[in-house]
Amino acid sequence: MSVQPVRPGDELDWARTEQHLRSVLDLPAEPMVVGQFTTGHANLTYLLEFGTLRLVLRRPPRGRLASGAHDMHREYRVLSRLNAVYPRAPYAPHFSDDIDILGAPFVIIEFRDGEVVGDTLPASMAHHPDVERRLDLALIDAAADLHTLDVTTVGLADLGRPDGFGDRQVAGWTRRWDRVSSDGQLPLMERVAQRLARTVPPPPAVSIVHNDLKLDNCQFDPADPDTVTSVFDWDMATIGDPLFDIGSLLVSMGRSPLWVLSDDEALGRYEKRSGINVGHIDWYVAFAVWRTAVVVRQLAHRYESGDSADDRLAGIGAAIGDFAERAWDLLSR
Repeated sequence: MSVQPVRPGDELDWARTEQHLRSVLDLPAEPMVVGQFTTGHANLTYLLEFGTLRLVLRRPPRGRLASGAHDMHREYRVLSRLNAVYPRAPYAPHFSDDIDILGAPFVIIEFRDGEVVGDTLPASMAHHPDVERRLDLALIDAAADLHTLDVTTVGLADLGRPDGFGDRQVAGWTRRWDRVSSDGQLPLMERVAQRLARTVPPPPAVSIVHNDLKLDNCQFDPADPDTVTSVFDWDMATIGDPLFDIGSLLVSMGRSPLWVLSDDEALGRYEKRSGINVGHIDWYVAFAVWRTAVVVRQLAHRYESGDSADDRLAGIGAAIGDFAERAWDLLSR
């Protein structure tokens, strides 16, 4: 995982952070050294090193946040319980809602060595035969295994309300669009939202839903491309319809040069491993495409408002119209 010096504008009160962490965790005596992860565009994510001990600190981005987004306490609840039964979930030893420390709630998570795979294969994994296919199948398996967990046994049955889950997803993301778009901006986005709301399919199962499951939210052992060793970014996790994860996964992977599976092959693998019927998948893919457009607009708005120092977000909103058209086409099949 790539780490850089903290970006200008993303600095936090590190002296106060260290003082607080030493008061609640058993840490080595060496002074805290801070770096910032280069992946991710929203939550502020840092590497904290105390000698040989490494931890991850995550806090929400600055600025106005959408309701339910960037929920560090939710991430802590999930990771502090899920790790015991789903080894791909890192353990979270601490959460704080004291905004006087960092200006927002934050969570501390164990650091794991490994590769986060983006659009290109890391040199450490490129030698494996058929590696792209193996990575793709590992991602499908990670989703299927998550979705077959018993939420009551895990202790997360109260994480969300499965009844009406799909309706709330559409309504919630419509409100997010309304908050960050100007009047009359891309009317097709609003038409897609209306059509999604009229055609929500019945859920085929109830499970833990990660809500942002994709390749670069996963980590691999360089020696083993067949298994996802970590899944990150649990701040939107809930209980609901698992096909929301699968639609999102197909959309994100469809843009990756490392995705070599056909959708039919991926869905067949998932259905066989999970036992969950994947009918109506076009609706879930359409929702995921439309939701991606909303996320892109949120990121663009954050940059335009001066709440992000990440110059990668400049001009990111140019693709929103294309997303809206694809979602409409999927719903029109």
